[in-house]
Amino acid sequence: MKLFFVSSNYHKFQEIQKILNEFNIQISFHQAELPELQSDSLEEIALFSAKHAYSQLKQSLFVEDTGLFIHTLRGFPGPYASYIFKTIGNQGVLQLLGENSNRNAIFKTVIALILSENESCTFIGETQGTIAHSETGNYGWGYDPIFIPLEGDRRTYAEMGVDKKNQISHRRRSLEKLVTYLKSKIQK
Repeated sequence: MKLFFVSSNYHKFQEIQKILNEFNIQISFHQAELPELQSDSLEEIALFSAKHAYSQLKQSLFVEDTGLFIHTLRGFPGPYASYIFKTIGNQGVLQLLGENSNRNAIFKTVIALILSENESCTFIGETQGTIAHSETGNYGWGYDPIFIPLEGDRRTYAEMGVDKKNQISHRRRSLEKLVTYLKSKIQK
């Protein structure tokens, strides 16, 4: 089965490809700007984008949408994480939090898979964590320098490096569900 990952973000493709290679699943990258539904639901956003991509490519594909939900900020930036990162960046998020002691957050990834016009599904992966008080680390992109996953490690994703992050990330958790689904399809 030929499977495309559709996105405008090559960094996401690189992370996803590295994780899926562990499961012997090969994907191709199709770079495209996808329309993004304005919704508070990552699932709705991802599925809308996937259906649009499928209408253009007519190939089996998946898209991914990620949100950062900070408890103290009532879930902000949530599904608008990409826009907020582009406008105020990590420093803006840190300023919004100030010295607030509750820095709990959830990083959530939704993968929307479309295998045919009549077959689509979503896979959700989450990682609980906290927001650091400052940016740290040299690896990564996006919110990696400020997100500390609660995995018994006090480093941000950016301090961990790609291999460690890819073992515990929200993206990996959603991809593992995708892999399970794809393998069940192959066995039928």
